[in-house]
Amino acid sequence: MESRFRILFLALAMIVLSGCAATKGLFGLGAKESASLPAEAPEPEQIIDPQVERREIKEPAIDAEDFEVGAFVGIMSIEDFGSDVVYGARIAYHITEGFFVEGSVGQTEAGLTSFEVLSGGAPLLSDSDREFTYYNLNLGYNILPGEVFIGESRAYNTSLYVIAGLGSTRFAGDDRFTVNFGAGYRFLLTDSVALHIDFRDHLFDIDLLGEEKTVHNLEGHLGVTVFF
Repeated sequence: MESRFRILFLALAMIVLSGCAATKGLFGLGAKESASLPAEAPEPEQIIDPQVERREIKEPAIDAEDFEVGAFVGIMSIEDFGSDVVYGARIAYHITEGFFVEGSVGQTEAGLTSFEVLSGGAPLLSDSDREFTYYNLNLGYNILPGEVFIGESRAYNTSLYVIAGLGSTRFAGDDRFTVNFGAGYRFLLTDSVALHIDFRDHLFDIDLLGEEKTVHNLEGHLGVTVFF
């Protein structure tokens, strides 16, 4: 009798276990476990084409020479002696893109003073003493390098610079210690030829008219230089 109960109990246990497995699939418990598994992400589509057509670029042919030499002509006003044509030459060495040193020599001729014109007497200076010749050694700095565009297809390198230095002026039969300063504008026509517009003031002490004073001798000139 006891063995029959054992058999019956085992049969009921097997029926209950099989029913639990069926109800688990029926109510979606098995599907929930399978849904929790991560799905494979789709591969992203390629939007940008990496094949880029390269442009041909022409590099500007700019001379890398540091020396600059040229000549100039303009007008110089000698205080108390009027204005006359001035001409001369310059040579420069460009230390860096900003700084350069320049040596220059210029010559003009002094006119008659108002006293000589009004008095009608003997002239204060001889013809040889009226020659005005200066020698300067200057330091310059390019403060505004840039470009000027002429039309749609042409661009020229330019530079606005300041300059100052010391020198000597031969005038009225004597050599006079001179200080000069000014500003200029450089316009590169080609990679080696440049135009200059300069304005400078030359200062020195003189007592030719009886009282010693510091005179201002203003100069403006146009020049052409070549890099080499």
